Amino acid sequence: QVRLVESGGGLVQAGGSLRLSCAASGRTFSSNAMGWFRQAPGKEREFVAVINWSGGNTYYADSVKGRFIISRDNAKNTMYLQMNRLKPEDTAIYYCAADRGAGITTVISSYGYWGQGTQVTVSS
Repeated sequence: QVRLVESGGGLVQAGGSLRLSCAASGRTFSSNAMGWFRQAPGKEREFVAVINWSGGNTYYADSVKGRFIISRDNAKNTMYLQMNRLKPEDTAIYYCAADRGAGITTVISSYGYWGQGTQVTVSS
C-alpha cells in the first residue's frame, strides 16, 4: 500500500518556524517530482512548492517565496518543507503529494498520491 504521511505541523507564533516532513512508503518516489499544497478553511487547495526528482529544481508560490524551502532525501524517501517567518495567513492544512512525472508542475491534477495532511496554525 502506497502511503504519504506528513508530520511536523503545529501551533506557532507569527515569525516562528516549522519543519514539515513527508515520509513515503510502499514504493519509492525518487523518480517523481513531489510537492506541497495547503488548504485554508473555506478556500480551495493551493500550490505551495514543488521539487523535481533529483532535488535540483524547485519552484515556489509567490506567497511563500523567500520564506519556505523545499527539499528531499531520496535515500530516506522523504520530503521536507522548512517554513520560516510564518504569518497568520499561512494557517492551513498542509498536504504533500507525489507527481506522476519527474518534472515540476503546479497542477493539482498531475499529482497522483496524496498524504492526509497536517495542520499548521500561526497565531498573531
